[in-house]
Amino acid sequence: VLERSRNRARTRPDNLGEAAEKCVYRHCGCLRPTPEQPEEPQEEPEPATSSPWSTGHRFAERTRAKHATIHALLAAGHSKRSVARQLGMTLNTILRFSRATTPEEMFTGQWQNRATKLDAYKPYLDQRWQEGCTNAWKLWEEIKEQGYPRGYAGVRDYVSRNLRGKPQPVGPRPPSAHAVTRWLLTHPDALPEIDRLQLKAVLANCPELTALSEHVRSFGHMVAHLQGDHLLAWIEAATSTTDLPSLRHFAQHLERDLDAVMAGLTLPWNSGVVEGHVNRIKMLKRQMFGRAGFALLRKRVLLS
Repeated sequence: VLERSRNRARTRPDNLGEAAEKCVYRHCGCLRPTPEQPEEPQEEPEPATSSPWSTGHRFAERTRAKHATIHALLAAGHSKRSVARQLGMTLNTILRFSRATTPEEMFTGQWQNRATKLDAYKPYLDQRWQEGCTNAWKLWEEIKEQGYPRGYAGVRDYVSRNLRGKPQPVGPRPPSAHAVTRWLLTHPDALPEIDRLQLKAVLANCPELTALSEHVRSFGHMVAHLQGDHLLAWIEAATSTTDLPSLRHFAQHLERDLDAVMAGLTLPWNSGVVEGHVNRIKMLKRQMFGRAGFALLRKRVLLS
């Protein structure tokens, strides 16, 4: 029963380590120390251009090239039907381009920038990018937890087109979320001094990660000292957190099989020996597959 309950804490997606790492990713802005920004002189805002597309947009550049080519052929004396045959376009398309004095007049319809489901989350994505989170998949997971209904592709395209190349705060490289999670899951006495100091600096900048550290350490103390009578209080404290949703989901998952978890954190017995024999038999079965019959397999299981 103990092994069963401990395995429930180890298996995905309800692993305490994974829950802690997701919480650290959610607050990875705290990992980077806030640099002092020098005062910059205020610059006059650039006049807004009439084009709804920025330079470099693939549809915009394609439309500008077509517009220039069509008007150049018309200026050279070619008829509209001749231009249509040469460029492989319909006559109506040539007429629309010929009537437009500038290519910006063609920037209408489905190619224009329209409101999308991602617009409400763009300020958050910009903020997280400035905080140092440049993983598009992690950004998508974060806004998905906030209610974003679409898939990963929209976030990936926004990051690649709008955020890649933006300057980020200059300063010392912050520790990764994986490294901070490892520090949180390691007993403080087993941490090297440099890691202990870095973890202390991280926790000093983020009260949410400080609360996460307390929850993780108290859970580890329960497992190490078989204090299952403290589990209900731990679950109640973890589920009451609002800034650590992954930890809250982990605690709610423990409630689904509370009796097994309580027994695993209280009783001294475990099924480790049985699990070892099962693992050995599976290994032998896979080694013998397609090579010999049941009689030899039986002997290996009994004699090994």
